[in-house]
Amino acid sequence: MPCYNAAPFVQEAVECVMGQTHGNVELIVIDDGSTDASREILQALATTHGQRMRVLEQNRKGPYPARNLGLRQAKGSLIAFLDADDYLSPDCLAKLAAALDEAAADIAYCGWQNVGEGAPGTAPHVPPDYASLDTAAEFLRTCPWPIHAALVRRAAIDAVGGFSERCFSAMDYDLWLRLYAHTQKIVRVPEVMAFYRWHSGGQISKTRWKQVLDALRVRRDFIAAHPDRVSHIPVAKLADLTQGYLRREAYRAYWRRDLGDAQALFRAAWSEGAWQASDLKYILPAALPAPLFRHIVRLAGGNS
Repeated sequence: MPCYNAAPFVQEAVECVMGQTHGNVELIVIDDGSTDASREILQALATTHGQRMRVLEQNRKGPYPARNLGLRQAKGSLIAFLDADDYLSPDCLAKLAAALDEAAADIAYCGWQNVGEGAPGTAPHVPPDYASLDTAAEFLRTCPWPIHAALVRRAAIDAVGGFSERCFSAMDYDLWLRLYAHTQKIVRVPEVMAFYRWHSGGQISKTRWKQVLDALRVRRDFIAAHPDRVSHIPVAKLADLTQGYLRREAYRAYWRRDLGDAQALFRAAWSEGAWQASDLKYILPAALPAPLFRHIVRLAGGNS
């Protein structure tokens, strides 16, 4: 569990782990240089929970270096991840661990729900049974589950070297892709047991243009590194899952009037060659300074 200035939420996150019905759980929290009361809260919780909980420290390196630090210290043969502002149902780890054993799988995943003020799509979501689908195509279409909705065998994580740290906002997605390349033994628990909290604390999910470009990069890296996993996918579909994805996200941001994201993504589409002639009336204004781009969009109103 990486933690940075999560004082309003971290106690609930810790207690949801310590209260798991699975019982035999070790919690490693990495405080990433918090300047609020997080450290004091964590130290008090560590005193309460004794050897079941450890608190490590690093100085503003980010959540994925924090997770890798935790992995180097973890003793268990099964690994789960949880951010300091999210939480799990009490039976989450027990059900995921049972599914791993019953299916002889390396990864078990479950459904999730966005909660909190401003959370998009707050209805509970149960992902598909990826093992029964074209898993590679589905994983390239979207990140299959959030960071805390899975339980993974330690041996599989070690085999892929833990988290890469090159694309800050898509490193969970990158890990799932690299794990899928290593093992296709995945199993679903079709229940909502992970909860992702939206709040005003500057979440990665709110930096949409960066998230899109990082996701595009890890998709392309997966395709380049594992041609055997995508050889059955037609070239046109692979292009749609990469260049087409970038164009769609640019237009989605534009029509939502998230103009900062739209401008960045249209510029990226131009530089990546991910555009068609019909896109130029959006791409060319995006090349202008941001105030002028916004002014042109206002003048255009709702017209396409």
